[in-house]
Amino acid sequence: MGIDVSDLRELIIKPYLHGLGEHSEIAENLLLGTAAQESLLGLHCYCAQTKGLGLYRITAEKHQELWDTYLVQFPDLASQQRGLASQQQFLKNPHAELISNLTYSTGMAWMIYRRSAIDTNKPVDISTLAQLWANHFDNGTGCLRNLDDFMQTYRTLVMDNSKKLVA
Repeated sequence: MGIDVSDLRELIIKPYLHGLGEHSEIAENLLLGTAAQESLLGLHCYCAQTKGLGLYRITAEKHQELWDTYLVQFPDLASQQRGLASQQQFLKNPHAELISNLTYSTGMAWMIYRRSAIDTNKPVDISTLAQLWANHFDNGTGCLRNLDDFMQTYRTLVMDNSKKLVA
């Protein structure tokens, strides 16, 4: 059982990006496409082969690296991201937040893209989304990035199940 694409868009991704002051059509659709490609929208939240965790299959090592090398440079952003995590559980097992906390994991996925300084003013089309994912989404799994797979998954899981279609 995965998450409905409209629910993910409207209840998790949009509010997160708006709260950060970084909402754009391309960011919204890129995160949707990434969740679709990485975990089939949460159908599989752990991959033993790659050790990817949660909706975006971010590894524990990549999670730690994002905190240690990227978020450390932006204290206000780090504080905002930490504020999304569970108060006590984060201290016990911070990587579990990637599985159990959709807003937190969406934030960490966005940090991967944000760190790459992607152009969020590009036109929103599937091939652009696939290129951005392939070139910038290093979630630590080391998986090969196949543009055709991304585009097919996006068409099937996002476009076919969303009220807001992207051509």
